[in-house]
Formats: sequence, structure tokens, C-alpha cells
Amino acid sequence: QVQLVESGGGLVQAGGSLRLSCAASGSIFSFARLGWYRQAPGKQRELVATITSGSSTNYADSVKGRFTISRDNAKNTVYLQMNSLKPEDTAVYYCNVHYYLTDYWGQGTQVTVSS
Repeated sequence: QVQLVESGGGLVQAGGSLRLSCAASGSIFSFARLGWYRQAPGKQRELVATITSGSSTNYADSVKGRFTISRDNAKNTVYLQMNSLKPEDTAVYYCNVHYYLTDYWGQGTQVTVSS
């Protein structure tokens, strides 16, 4: 069983930065694809960024050049550095661990960007 604990969300002004962290328990972390997703009010959950076990990354077009996903396997932690934040980035952000057809999710952390 994998448990995920997210931190780092909060309220920030447009143009500001936040760094989200997600710490995972369990032994599969270094072999798993990791990701961040977000869900805004009234909208479906959408992919923000993923990073494979080999550290290949993928980003939604809306965040390319502004967000950076990274992982530290020694700490079982995945990060999302968010720069140049916009009001449309406001959402609950969820950490994801994908391993052998199984998805594990964190509880979510709120990010609010004021204009």
C-alpha cells in the first residue's frame, strides 16, 4: 500500500511561485511514474505533469515553461515547482503514483492564485 502526503499549497498573487511536495511511503516509488494533476471547481481533473522512473517529463501545454516536476527517489518525494502563476492555475492539486496499472492518489492541496 502506498500513502501520499502533499504539502506546499496556499494563496499566492499572480506572478508568484509555489513549490508542492508529495512524500510517499512504500517501496515502489523509484520504479513508478509520478505525476501531478489538478481539479478546478466545476471542472474535470486534468494532468499537469508527469515524470517517469527514468526522469522523462511531460507537461500540459498550459504549464509548459512555468512548472517543473522533479523527483528525489532517496526521499521518496516528488516536487512541482510552479512559477509565474496565473489565476487560472487555481485548483486542488493531487499527487499521483502509477505502478503496474494501479494508481495511488494524495488527498490534494489547494492552490489559489489571486489577480
